[in-house]
Amino acid sequence: MPMNQAFLAEYDHEMATTRRALERVPEDKFDWAPHPKSMKLGDLAAHLTHMPGWIVNAFGQDELDIAPGGKMMEMPKAKNRKELLEMFDKSVAAGRAALAAATDDAAWGKTWALKATGKTLFSMPRVAVVRTFVLNHSIHHRAQLGVYLRLNNIPVPSTYGPSADEQTF
Repeated sequence: MPMNQAFLAEYDHEMATTRRALERVPEDKFDWAPHPKSMKLGDLAAHLTHMPGWIVNAFGQDELDIAPGGKMMEMPKAKNRKELLEMFDKSVAAGRAALAAATDDAAWGKTWALKATGKTLFSMPRVAVVRTFVLNHSIHHRAQLGVYLRLNNIPVPSTYGPSADEQTF
């Protein structure tokens, strides 16, 4: 089985699960954070919307500098849930297209690097980038979003089985 095919079903499942969580983000709580050091709920949700599209970068170039010339890249933020979901859907579609097009298994083993102001933050084979930097990273922040939802008394959607809010047995 080609490498990209091994990831497509997992990608589709994780992105559908993430979308269900994003659908529950309350518009009136975009500025809410559980702690002063924590991301605001709207920023966390926006961060989740961008991650799927990072697969485009992973296969379209050998590196990405997130602070070229010392200025941090700014990612678009949503003003409401509709915009948030539109951003996510666009990012998921772009990421899936890049994943589906990544048919050269040898390319999966080539190194990709994330940099800031020219300094390498990490470099690893593209297969590890997709697994850790995109999928695991998304899962981590989706779980964080679940905590934010719980702390705001918003039912948490199921992920790998029913949540306490959706359990029917």
